[in-house]
Amino acid sequence: MDWDWLIEFVKGMAKPVAALSVVLMAVLLSFMQKLGLEKEMIYSILRAFLQLSIIGFVLQFIFNQENSGWIVLAYLFMVSVAGYTAGQRAKHVPRGKYVAGISILAGTAVTMFLLVVLNVFPFTPRYIIPVAGMMVGNAMTVTGVTMKRLRDDIKIQTNLVETALALGATPRQATLEQVKRALVIALSPVLDNAKTVGLISLPGAMTGLIMGGASPVEAIHLQIVVMNMLIGASTVSSIMSTYLCWPAFFTKAYQLETKVFSSD
Repeated sequence: MDWDWLIEFVKGMAKPVAALSVVLMAVLLSFMQKLGLEKEMIYSILRAFLQLSIIGFVLQFIFNQENSGWIVLAYLFMVSVAGYTAGQRAKHVPRGKYVAGISILAGTAVTMFLLVVLNVFPFTPRYIIPVAGMMVGNAMTVTGVTMKRLRDDIKIQTNLVETALALGATPRQATLEQVKRALVIALSPVLDNAKTVGLISLPGAMTGLIMGGASPVEAIHLQIVVMNMLIGASTVSSIMSTYLCWPAFFTKAYQLETKVFSSD
């Protein structure tokens, strides 16, 4: 059996292990300040180490395969985890995990389809899986915030929404301002990041390419594509989530579903 890959992995872990010194510094500061975060810090870094090690081996296996089915399988796994996580953030939204999952799937799939059709990225694991991971992660955050904010805003402004419904407004018309506010709040960090990219910090994709030996110009080209796709996927996912939330917020008689807004 060829164990060269394991030897290379162990050798490559020298730098990550050395970088643990900064985590130990954080643990020591937490102990000195009596923050009580020492166990959580240690657990978090150990979990990150384990997860990244496993995903590294999984990606190595997928990259060596020629079957595109592995790409789809990896993508659906990421969407499932992201949908569950975003649904947890919006836990008071009925069927929130399914709403989040479908929204993330729609936003990222449409964006990825356009990128492949326009020949921005080839449909290979080495390109699609990292790209999908960035889009899914970003869409997960935006979708979770949108769903939670929309539900909370409607709860706070229940009287305003019910008055609009009583005057003949549809659920869409009655909650138009709440929807806009939720979308603006959720998408603002993505847009702010695009406005300041390269000025405050170098993004991960660009940094990785430069450290890997690529020229800064090549790294810039990729980073522009990344920013474009993140904005596209996040916008589609967040808007889709508002449409999918509405049926759970209202009854068939166009009244607010009180049980959705009664819990804190």
